[in-house]
Amino acid sequence: MRIYNLFPRLAGRFDQWRPHLERAADLGFDWVYVNPIHSRGASDSLYAIADPFTVAPDFAAPGRGAPLDQLRAVLADGRRLGLRWMADLVANHCAADSPLVRAHPDWFRWTSAGEVEHPSCIDDGREVVWRDLARFDFAGTRDRAGLLAHLRAMVDWLIDAGFDGLRCDAAYQVPREIWSDLIAHARSRRRDLVWVAETLGCTVDQTLETARAGFNLVVNSGKWWDFSSAWLIAQYDLIRHVCGSIGFPESHDTPRLFEETGGSVAAQQQRYLFAALFSSGVLMPMGYEFGFRRRLHVVETRPSHWEQPSADLREFIRRTNAVKRSAPVFQEDGPLQIIPVDNPAVLVMWKGSLTCRQEGILILNKDIRSRQWFRTPALRHWVQSGAPLRCVSPENPLDYLAEPFEYELRPGEGIVLLANR
Repeated sequence: MRIYNLFPRLAGRFDQWRPHLERAADLGFDWVYVNPIHSRGASDSLYAIADPFTVAPDFAAPGRGAPLDQLRAVLADGRRLGLRWMADLVANHCAADSPLVRAHPDWFRWTSAGEVEHPSCIDDGREVVWRDLARFDFAGTRDRAGLLAHLRAMVDWLIDAGFDGLRCDAAYQVPREIWSDLIAHARSRRRDLVWVAETLGCTVDQTLETARAGFNLVVNSGKWWDFSSAWLIAQYDLIRHVCGSIGFPESHDTPRLFEETGGSVAAQQQRYLFAALFSSGVLMPMGYEFGFRRRLHVVETRPSHWEQPSADLREFIRRTNAVKRSAPVFQEDGPLQIIPVDNPAVLVMWKGSLTCRQEGILILNKDIRSRQWFRTPALRHWVQSGAPLRCVSPENPLDYLAEPFEYELRPGEGIVLLANR
């Protein structure tokens, strides 16, 4: 899955989405993930959903029909471009001022002061509480059947609207048995519906527990890896036996990488290449291809915040997506190993496929500021079969791989090699 995150607050009304869909298809993406487009509560946050069965009217163009009909039309438009669609399924909570809170108080958790409980998470050791949200009470509700029927209806609505997959927000905060029921219910209607669990910020055990409910993929934490520490590879090895994962260089929940790195094109390319080859799937938010600096915001972002490009990474992204599309080894979470090399500023990652006879190697300059020298007596010693390697790098592919192999990597540059066992 090569996923383009169309952020609806930046994209605007449905009749303004076509250029973004054309660009996503041209860049080699085959999925579009769109954040919630439902009617919202008073906070106006995309994730403070007041009514999951209606489309927010501000996404619809005036005089062009009902909002739901316009949504279905734009999904069909994207499908004609070869794009499949992924929606956000927010099953952990709703808007604190949603009519559901008054109509079904038994579905929610309440404080001793008689106030509806708000969901929270731990971010860098600090508790973040979303006071515009009301948290469902899966453990203590006296109307579990009613709450479950509501969640099933939410899934049905998204399927009927035309979505092909669901990205489940804060999935680890919903019990595994709830997900198992929802996934089984959905697959009784549509077996090919793709289920993705957003489990960022939780432990590996929480991720495993969630994934075992039947999810196809989870979202991994590769964005924060320093290319050296053991934790990411350990997590990858534990989870890959249950399901695949999706990597990303930035998301709608993070600062823009171009701003974080002081306008480094090398960092943009390095992080996208790694995310694409490390994981089964890769996700990129709109604007990354142009080096946007302004962080996406679930309340404040508007189409007028579309920026003048600071960089143009379209060709690099297009070529990286082509490498991923053509190499099955980079489309799965197969066995993976980090190979020690003399230069600590260079990452060498070997990856094998369990579905075909292919092996891949990524040689990556961890340094986005300086060139790094890399040398090895023989590249072929790193592939289990000793088979010949070919270079498929998105930038400056090498026609000939000498032995011994020596190369000066530009800042953030990656060399991608393939071999068939």
